[in-house]
Formats: sequence, structure tokens, C-alpha cells
Amino acid sequence: MTVIFETIRSKKGETMQPLTNAPRPRGRPRGFKIDQALDAAVHVFWQEGYNGASIDRLCRETEMPRASLYQEYGGKEGLFLAAIAHYVETRLGPVAQSLGPVGTLEEDLTAFFEAVVTLATLDSRTPGCLISCVLAEVAGANGTFRQELKTRFAALEDRIAQRLEHDGIGVEPKDQTALAGMLAAIARGIMLRARSGASSADLHPIAEAAVQCAIARGR
Repeated sequence: MTVIFETIRSKKGETMQPLTNAPRPRGRPRGFKIDQALDAAVHVFWQEGYNGASIDRLCRETEMPRASLYQEYGGKEGLFLAAIAHYVETRLGPVAQSLGPVGTLEEDLTAFFEAVVTLATLDSRTPGCLISCVLAEVAGANGTFRQELKTRFAALEDRIAQRLEHDGIGVEPKDQTALAGMLAAIARGIMLRARSGASSADLHPIAEAAVQCAIARGR
């Protein structure tokens, strides 16, 4: 613990004594666990949407007092952006990693789209994708969210393009970029279909068609 001292002058010289009335830096409330709080925030935003997620419910589910939420994140918008980053790290990270390279391009793309379908349909309370569905829904009216959406979309497309480049798919870089954009768009479409209630059985044929289209384009 940091202790603030004041210098006390006396006939015997200078001594150091603690300033008992000095202000102390605010600490995180007891029991506050950042990862658990962000997991809870992800779930609330994913289930309810940005506009539907109330501050009261966010505070209750994250176990953060309202004052702590504003101190840590500046409000609902800041918490949403933190939840997006946490979602990318914990949910989308493994999906992107499935691109490898581990096996052939067909095998890796198949693994990627299987991961997309699994994420989109794993929990009936949170179908779809926090980015493709929830963030995209509110991005049009908010410049910060719009830039965040652009950044996240570009990151996935770049990751797919890297995998295509590894196998030399596309003679020109623009071909790889276009094909990566198409595959990412299909992945987002799968997320949106899941949000509307489509099952994994409905979505797997779309995923398989996307893989075959990519392989045919690369020949």
C-alpha cells in the first residue's frame, strides 16, 4: 500500500510521518473481476442488443456498481467497446485460428466455417455474432461504432487473405482481397441467418458451398 509522508521539523531534526488525511487512490471494488465482468457484459449485449441492454442490467450481471462502471469505462458505450474487444479475444480468436495453416486450404476453410457455424448457433440465447449482428446494428448512427465495425471487418478479411496467400490463391493481390472479402461476407451472412433462427443444419450447406466456391476460384 502506498503511504504519503510529510516532513515534520523539530529541534532534533527532520522526521517522516504519515499523512493520515491524504487522499488515497481509488481501487477497484472488492470482488470485481474484470474478465468475469466482461464475459457478463458480452452476454448481455449479445442477447439484448446494444439499445436493449440497460445500465441496470449491465450493473447487475457484471456485479459492478454504477459508479464503478462509469469510472472504469466512462459509461455504456465504453463498456460495449471493451466487451467487443473481449469477445474478439475469447470467441473470434479461436475461429480465426482455425484458418491455420494446418492442413490443405480446403481443410482449413472447412474448419473455419465449421467454427463460424458453431459460434453462431452454440447458445440459443445468443445466436449470431456480437460484431456482425449487434455492432453492425448500431454502427450507422454512431461514428465510433462505425469505425470499430470497419476495423473488425478488415481484420477478418486480412486474416483470410493471409491464408489464401499461403497457398498462392489468386494471381494478383486484388484477387486474394476480393475472394477474402467474399468469404468473410458469407461468414457474416451465416451469423445473420443464425440470428434470425436458422439452425446449424440450415447453415452447414451454405458453409460447404462457400468452401467449394473458394477452391474452384483458386484452380
